[in-house]
Amino acid sequence: MNLAHRPVNIQQIHGESPKVLAEILQDGVNLAVWQRRLPAQLEDFAALVVSLGQPLADQRVLEVSEHEPPVLAGLLPEAADLHGYEAFVADVTWLVSAYTCLLGARRVGLRLRVLQGAMCPRFHVDNVPVRLLSTYVGPGSEWLEEGVIERVGLHLAAAPVDNIQQLQTGDVAVLKGEKWLGNEGAGLIHRSPGSQQSRLLLSLDWLA
Repeated sequence: MNLAHRPVNIQQIHGESPKVLAEILQDGVNLAVWQRRLPAQLEDFAALVVSLGQPLADQRVLEVSEHEPPVLAGLLPEAADLHGYEAFVADVTWLVSAYTCLLGARRVGLRLRVLQGAMCPRFHVDNVPVRLLSTYVGPGSEWLEEGVIERVGLHLAAAPVDNIQQLQTGDVAVLKGEKWLGNEGAGLIHRSPGSQQSRLLLSLDWLA
């Protein structure tokens, strides 16, 4: 992307195929969502993880390649004995591989967290190029279409309740932040869900 100005028409794209994620590469698209339904085995595993009642987390930097699957040895080790763990690791591995291929990434930051309550309760934009988010259990992130809220003083603005959109459990979303070239001033406006329900969240960041 070689444009150095804000896209004129900012839009969000949704689809039921993982191919929709490639739409994030288009000018003017700041959110692409693969609307997927999690297999029952993954739903059950995620429910077991949050039922432990612990603030589990796994954070690591991965050296990745488009030609080889990532190595995720010991991912979220506290959950390794739970039924469905292997399927969960395989799913996260696939998502990291897809994200790597989408961006041609060489280094990816991975964070897995069990969250209880809103981590970022105010609407904001991310100071990153493009981030992947997927919630395995619990409510997904909330976001706003362009023009619903003023970007100036965003962190102090009142939430327009009637216009809030929300990602669903299992959705895979890639969202542009302020550091994507050509997307300055057009990062997706979003926040953590207001619910106090526990959730298991995966996020991936393009580091290099």
